Amino acid sequence: MEYVGIQTQKSRNDARSIVLILMFPCLVVGMVYLFCLIIAWLQSAPESESLLSVANVMFAECAPYALGGTLVWFVIAYFANTQIIKSSTGAKPLERRECKRVYNLVENLCLSQGMKMPKINIIDDASLNAFASGINERTYTVTLSKGIIDKLDDAELEAVIAHELSHIRNHDVRLMIVSIVFVGVFSMVAEIAFRSILYTPRRNSSRDDKGSSTIVMLLVAIIVAAIGYLLAVMMRFAISRKREYLADAGAAEMTRNPLALASALRKISADPDIEAVTRDDVAQLFIQHPGKQASGLIGSLGSLFATHPPIEERIRILEQF
Repeated sequence: MEYVGIQTQKSRNDARSIVLILMFPCLVVGMVYLFCLIIAWLQSAPESESLLSVANVMFAECAPYALGGTLVWFVIAYFANTQIIKSSTGAKPLERRECKRVYNLVENLCLSQGMKMPKINIIDDASLNAFASGINERTYTVTLSKGIIDKLDDAELEAVIAHELSHIRNHDVRLMIVSIVFVGVFSMVAEIAFRSILYTPRRNSSRDDKGSSTIVMLLVAIIVAAIGYLLAVMMRFAISRKREYLADAGAAEMTRNPLALASALRKISADPDIEAVTRDDVAQLFIQHPGKQASGLIGSLGSLFATHPPIEERIRILEQF
């Protein structure tokens, strides 16, 4: 097997992730056009030429609003993500006087990598978990649960912090926030489209035909929206899974102790559940998903939508590092 260095893999993942992110607005535009076709079908005569003509005119009018809404959504999330994440996790700033041990570990790792020290937050929960967040040096933050601070030894905690610093160094946190925003856009576009289809007046049809066409078109709209949404979600999860492996490798590189992170992950896997976290988009930021995971056949099918690779596989790779 060809050896691939961390920097090479980082560059490859960055390129792949940029391509995936660029596909989000394309999916938004495609979904808007399909909904325009549905509305045009409800309003127009069945001739295909007329149908396409009406749909094109409608799309030309709607597309700027859809893309503008996407931009506005992005700007709001870009500037408000820190507060949104803090309120969704119950995180609070951790002062140096409260835990000099954590500050010393973070400072030493940042000095070794030439990184500016991020803010440090704590979640008052006895479970073991951690995540990094932020979009620039002013907002970069490493958040640790009280349980992970209390239950890991220095080497294990250092490895977890190194994992989160790798996410910051690799710009993973910024990319994940962007992908989360675009997935949210699909919910907004789908809701607007459903309402438009539901209240679109029908022409040249009887009452029964109107009712039948409404049901059929709503079903088609649901299918179209579901396909677009699932594609977006799978892209977002693919980005997250690939970058967890890279952050594990980055932590091993920083600490020169991959077994410490393997040991930490084993302890985290026994109790990662943070009660305050109920949003899946925020949950994907953590080193291990902080909610209950499905098992068996359902868990296997759900792996397509898993925000993290199997923790057993991550441990196996670290032990062979």
